[in-house]
Amino acid sequence: MTFFRWMSSSNGRLVRVVAGAALVVVGVIVGGAWLALSVVGLVPLLAGVFDVCVFAPLAHMPFAGHTLRNSLVKK
Repeated sequence: MTFFRWMSSSNGRLVRVVAGAALVVVGVIVGGAWLALSVVGLVPLLAGVFDVCVFAPLAHMPFAGHTLRNSLVKK
């Protein structure tokens, strides 16, 4: 529960956006086969921007960030 609470927080979103952007930039700068790193970096970047937690459904929790936060407050 603590992991999902942090992931859906403002700090968790910020870390995902920054880490995703860093992966995209490194992949583009290095190029070649490393370009795949950019594609991988899009996942945390877009998840942070659109406020979703891609791991939450694996724990039978809501996908959307605001719904996830609300469900964690009740527990």
